[in-house]
Amino acid sequence: MDLGLKGRLAIVTGASQGIGKAIACGLAAEGASLVISARNTETLEKTASQLKEQYKTEVLALTADVTKASDIERLVNQAVASFGRIDILVNNSGGPPSTKFQTTPLEAWQPSIDLILMSVVNACRQVIPHMQARKWGRIINITSIAVKQPMNDLILSNTLRAGVIALAKSLANELGKDNILVNNICPGFTITERLQELISIRSKASDISKEQLIKQWETDIPVGRLAKAEEIADYAVFLASERASYINGTTLAVDGGFVKGIM
Repeated sequence: MDLGLKGRLAIVTGASQGIGKAIACGLAAEGASLVISARNTETLEKTASQLKEQYKTEVLALTADVTKASDIERLVNQAVASFGRIDILVNNSGGPPSTKFQTTPLEAWQPSIDLILMSVVNACRQVIPHMQARKWGRIINITSIAVKQPMNDLILSNTLRAGVIALAKSLANELGKDNILVNNICPGFTITERLQELISIRSKASDISKEQLIKQWETDIPVGRLAKAEEIADYAVFLASERASYINGTTLAVDGGFVKGIM
């Protein structure tokens, strides 16, 4: 199936590793050009080199902190200056600290708001005018199954990622007439550096081994295993494509069936 991504330009944030990197690889494999960003310059440049060598596509690597509106503006401006267009935006970032409500200090909320919610707001504000000018666009937000089934000890993520979903639905309603489609992906337990960090935290807090914790999760997942980042990326690439031309305002869990609700 030709996904119609050859010649498209995609911005992928948080693309140096994990799910973001897997999405960048998936888009590159389909012939899209890329602007990738992350905070760690060394890791980002390494990823860019791998993409160029493996997929023979154009890749611009720009160090950026998505919690800073000025960094996002610079990222988008450089993307337009280099490629003359923006077709696809993949909003992806790390998660906030693992914590309960009562033990979360008030000052912890604003940095998490900037990371999870305002990063998406600012990126969308920057790219939408360019997409509207071409009457074509795809905005894909990588969120979490926490928006469908809140997770223990993740009060910041549970709360703020739900805000991203509401924002996306509102944008989908507003921008559909411009052929700009906005959708959300909710990864389940996926083998990434972030998950390894969460495993370590929960293992210490519950006084059980990492292996036991993973086994517990796998038992709760109908397919019986954790996801690979590439499995999340495959759906993101589809949503970015011409083949997803009638999918708008959706929030899909890619979780092996972990979420127990019917919606």
